[in-house]
Amino acid sequence: MTAVWLSDDEQRAWRTYLRMSSLLPAALNRQLQQDCGLTLPEYEVLVQLSESPCHRLRPFQICEALNWEQSRLSHQLTRMERRGLVSRRECAADGRGALIELTAAGAELIGAAAPRHVAAVRGLVFDRLSDAERTAFEEACSRIVATLTEPS
Repeated sequence: MTAVWLSDDEQRAWRTYLRMSSLLPAALNRQLQQDCGLTLPEYEVLVQLSESPCHRLRPFQICEALNWEQSRLSHQLTRMERRGLVSRRECAADGRGALIELTAAGAELIGAAAPRHVAAVRGLVFDRLSDAERTAFEEACSRIVATLTEPS
């Protein structure tokens, strides 16, 4: 049986991770808002659409890619639709379904935002790590993701 509490080293690592997982998205959100007027969730949706064939996806595909609940996505898409960044279209293959499509304004905004966002990620994360640390970081994250996504 393992100990009930985290060791001092585990506790320090865990608390550092929790602090980073709060600070990093906040910093990236601030950067996107200041530079482009986008929120980090808007950026995440626009990335999914911009990287998809024909710049459109079914809502469930966006939910799966971002690990979001349907209600969160629905509210996010409503706000983005009002801003003219995305549009909803009927899905010809499924009369009940919808397609979310990147608009010209959304494509223009993601095109302007992406290089600045990449520079921020590089400056906040990757410029701080050696090649060995980056490799270890990726491997650690991959192992954790694999555990979290394996069928139960």
